[in-house]
Parts: sequence; C-alpha cells; structure tokens
Amino acid sequence: MIYEGVARSPTVLFNEKMLAGLGRGIVTTGKLDPDGVRRAVEEFRRFRALSEQAGAKSLDVLATAAARDAENGPDFIHRAEEILGTRIRVLSGREEAGYSALGVISGFYRADGIVGDLGGGSLELVDVKDQHIGDGITLPLGGLRLQDMAKGSLSEAAAIARKELSRAGWLKEGKGRPFYCVGGTWRNLARLHMMVTDYPLSVMHHYELDIASSAAFLKQVAKGDIDKLEGIGRISKSRRALLPYGAVVLQEIIAAMKPSKLLVSALGVREGFLYSLLSEEDRGVDPLISAAEELALLRSRSVTHAHELAEWSGTFFEALGIEETEDDARYRRAACLLADIGWRAHPEYRGTQSLNIIAHASFIGIDHPGRAFIALANLFRHEGLFANDLSPEMRRLATPHYVERARLLGGLLRVVYLLTASMPGIIPQLKWREDPDGSLTLLVPKSHAALMGERPHGRMAQLAKVAGRELALAVADG
Repeated sequence: MIYEGVARSPTVLFNEKMLAGLGRGIVTTGKLDPDGVRRAVEEFRRFRALSEQAGAKSLDVLATAAARDAENGPDFIHRAEEILGTRIRVLSGREEAGYSALGVISGFYRADGIVGDLGGGSLELVDVKDQHIGDGITLPLGGLRLQDMAKGSLSEAAAIARKELSRAGWLKEGKGRPFYCVGGTWRNLARLHMMVTDYPLSVMHHYELDIASSAAFLKQVAKGDIDKLEGIGRISKSRRALLPYGAVVLQEIIAAMKPSKLLVSALGVREGFLYSLLSEEDRGVDPLISAAEELALLRSRSVTHAHELAEWSGTFFEALGIEETEDDARYRRAACLLADIGWRAHPEYRGTQSLNIIAHASFIGIDHPGRAFIALANLFRHEGLFANDLSPEMRRLATPHYVERARLLGGLLRVVYLLTASMPGIIPQLKWREDPDGSLTLLVPKSHAALMGERPHGRMAQLAKVAGRELALAVADG
C-alpha cells in the first residue's frame, strides 16, 4: 500500500496484494510454507520497485503471526530485509492486537465493541471504546492454521474454536455491543453476503450484518456448502477455501459474545500502525469531516463557501424545530462540504456524478445509511427535490429518516447557491426570522438586496412544500 501521506483519513495512491499462504502447514511442520516463502520473496522485489517508482519517502514493513511463530521465521525475515532494504517490525501478539484495535478506532467514529482480526495464522481479539484499548488476546485460530489443526474437518474446527475462545472470558463483556470484523477472510465473507442479498452498495467498510438475518447464511458457509451461492465466482480461489473456517469462527464468537451486530472494517493492522504515527491532536479529528474537507478543497469552487455552508446549515433545522443526533449533525456538515464537488460536470450529470462519487468514496467514520443521506442530499441539490425515479437503491439504503432530511437539506442548498453564486461572504449574514403566524423568513442583508429574484423565490416555495411549513425570502431591514 502506497499512501499519499500520514493523515487522519489516509488516501491510497497504489494498492497491490498477494496471498502467499506462508502459514500453510505450519502446525505440522513448524515452518513457513516453502512455496509461500519463494513466492513472497519474489513479490518483495516487485513491492520495493513499486515503492521506489512511486517516490515513497519511507517504507514500513510489518510481519505478523506466521513469521513470528515459525521455526524458520527469522531466516525469512532476514532475507526479506535484504531485499526490501529496511528493518522489518515483527509484531508480538499484543502489538498485533493493539494495531488492529487502532485500525478500528481510526475507521469508526467513537467505536465501542470487540475487535476481531482474523489472519492466516491467528485471531486477535481486543475490546475498544472510543480511544481506549481494553483487554485483548491472541488465539491460534487463523484460517490456514485452523484448517491444519482440524485436518480439514469443519466440525472439528468448530470444536477447536469453541475451546480456544473459552480462554477469552472477558468476551462476554461485549454482549449487546458490535463485533468488528477485520481481515481478508471476513471481508470476503461479507462480500459474498452482499451478493447473496443483492445489497445496493458495494462498499465494504462499515457493512453491517444483522445477527438474526445472517445466521442462515453463516450456517450454510460453515458447512462448506458455498459452490452454488450467488457471486461465489467473484471470490478468489485462494480465499474461497478459507471462507468456511472464517464462518465457523464467527459463529462461535457470536455464541460466546452475543453481539448486537457485526460490522466489517476495511481498516486493520496496517491502518492502525499509520494511526499510531499521528499526533494526539490529529487522532482526535473526525475522519469523515477531514475527508470531506479535502475533497471540497480539491473540487469545490470555494472551500471557504463550503465551510460557511457547513457551519450555517444547522440554523435551518433549528428553526424548523428538528433535533439532530451527533451523527445527524456530522453527516449534514459533510454533505454541505461536498455540495459543490460536481460543478465541473455537464449540468445534466452533476447530480448523478456527485451521488456516485460520494456513495463510493473511501470515507471512514460513517455508516451506509449516512453515506446514502449525503449522496441523496447532493442529488436533490442538482436534480430537484422530487426526482423520485433516480437512485431508488440509495433511498432504500438511507431509510425514510435520512431521505426526508436529504430533501430538506437539498432544498436548502438549492436556495442558498442561488443567493451566493457559490462564493463566500454572504452565508454568515443570512438569518432566519420566525413570524407571528408561525412562518419562517430567510432574511437577506439589505446590501445584497439585488440578489433577490424569481428563481430564489421559486426555490424557497419548493423547499416550503418539503418542509410542510410557510417559508419566504425577504430583505432585512436596516
């Protein structure tokens, strides 16, 4: 992975992976798989060349369970260090669990639950709450290792997983809290579930599996009955064989922990390591707002205008008497920051382009309904408030709560952009006045009275229909 820099919401410039299978057979031989070692060493040469070609300023290399536990691990690490030209950090089980936890802390806004990072050789479990890392344990339940220990028997794998998980007595403290799934096997399991259920958004991070409704799916995969599942052909063969073992371990975790839901994290040890390099101040930054600000800086006509809009837009919801949760407010701010990212597109496509960029952007710190809300608010801002034939998938994902708020915010954006010409300076001067008859009037400063006209009045009338309240535009006195 080559990153643009160390940032709160890191941007990936280049990504390539290869599943070497280093831990295959380690249970019986005690050594790294010879073929896996050969393939990995060859790939390291390419990885170093790619890093140099991209102009990477530094190279950080982490090694986990297989290299840590194998008899020939030190020799492998030495060879790899010579090829890569840098020291390799061989993580202890505690360090691996800690970085996995930091990966989830960095990717979820105020994470609160149990993190499980399932690799080829081990499973790291650790309790997280906001910025705090609690109890943790490393168990020999990685997919390749479990497959070897169970000698290919899925029922035996379940028994082994149950016995090993009993060592994590604190796991029951996660009852009623989310379980965060980290690692390639669980991500591919989630990807398969997306295809089986015809999920409308192909974004892995923060994908949610309901415990009850996903039980039958997990049971089928845990039996190894996957060949006829919809979309199985899109899972690589190297990953496919480990899916049943990932499902077995997940079933046993659900039984022991009784979580409220399963949340998939696209961020793990690697991103946790990057997060550890940030200052304490940068760690506290909201990753969603940080990413939205960066996109606004790159694509908006005026990033200052975007910031003004984000700060001011809450006054409209306050005037309407609409309460916002912390996430509601965060998502509204992000939607405002992103409201102008489609302006360079052809007018016929600004709405759909903005929706597609937002829906599929690598945002973190946001769930899928919130992502759909931001996308829809920007669709309505460009396409109109009654574009019901567009993106039914996003409306279904957003839930009625966010669809209604997206219309309100989109309608507000349609009014404000006509009054500002997308440039800063006016928004902070706009004020809401509640009139004696209960109607609301948006007051434009007298110095800018010439901005009033048919189109802004027409847009305000449309917004009034959505809000179900009398709304008007007027010039302020004085």
